[in-house]
Amino acid sequence: MRVKWLATAVVAVSCVAFVAAGAGSARVETAPAALDAKPAHGFVPSRNASRARPTHVLQLLWHNGPVMHSTAVLPVYWGSSWSNSSFVGDKVSGLNTLYSGVGGTPYARTNGEYTDGAGSVNTSSISKSGNFTDTSATPSGAPSTTQVLSEVAKVTNGHPVANAYYPVYSDQRRGSAGYCAWHSWGTVNGVLVQFAFFFDLTGDSGCDPQDTSANGRSQNLEALANVTGHELSEAVTDPHGDAWYDASGSENSDKCAWVFTQPVTLKNGNWKIQGNWSNAAYSGKTGFANASGQLGCLYN
Repeated sequence: MRVKWLATAVVAVSCVAFVAAGAGSARVETAPAALDAKPAHGFVPSRNASRARPTHVLQLLWHNGPVMHSTAVLPVYWGSSWSNSSFVGDKVSGLNTLYSGVGGTPYARTNGEYTDGAGSVNTSSISKSGNFTDTSATPSGAPSTTQVLSEVAKVTNGHPVANAYYPVYSDQRRGSAGYCAWHSWGTVNGVLVQFAFFFDLTGDSGCDPQDTSANGRSQNLEALANVTGHELSEAVTDPHGDAWYDASGSENSDKCAWVFTQPVTLKNGNWKIQGNWSNAAYSGKTGFANASGQLGCLYN
């Protein structure tokens, strides 16, 4: 949901050394980066979080903001545990596979009906670029959007790719936080980026899609994959919180959270990922039911 829980601010931060996997050797950034982090939205509520469900259908409405017409994805792995191979497991390789295989798929096309003045979401132009790994300690508890954008500034030396999407994967558990992930946007030295934050979901029943298929993936990868699909879909359809959401503030993935009816087929295999809301599917009576029984969710 587009709940504005996290404070934002324009701040100056000093960046230090980091390890960039696949992106060259460690570097030291000494100049401060000017940050303008916006509110978090698109929260994935935990399965056991208390939340009101609408009793009548609310279609998504366009609020005049932009959608994504191409999406470069650059994941960031943040925290000291990312230096531990047993913690890393199959998470990085699995998320690489997911991001590399989503563009142009029927699942990605569930976002394609949403438009702005320049056209619809480009669901084919979703590309995976290099990863960043920063093994410095993460903040304890739930970070603010400014802290997460500061991390993006740090690993990119204050020069992120303009309009790219930086999903930041923490090694911290969510504790008492009632959500699994969120997305946001902001600027680093005047450069616009989209970004997201994900807790470590290892053994977290509240954020687990409970995939029982024999696909060989770990529980923590499956949990991250589901919320990754949620945040990616919302980042392309409502990147700045002013494009597509309904009268309650729910974005397209919010409206179908934690409902699974079939595997999602990407270019490199099947995944247990929730569907996305489609106004057209609801109007045409071709969607499946969300948690409120509203027939507007789609996988393809």
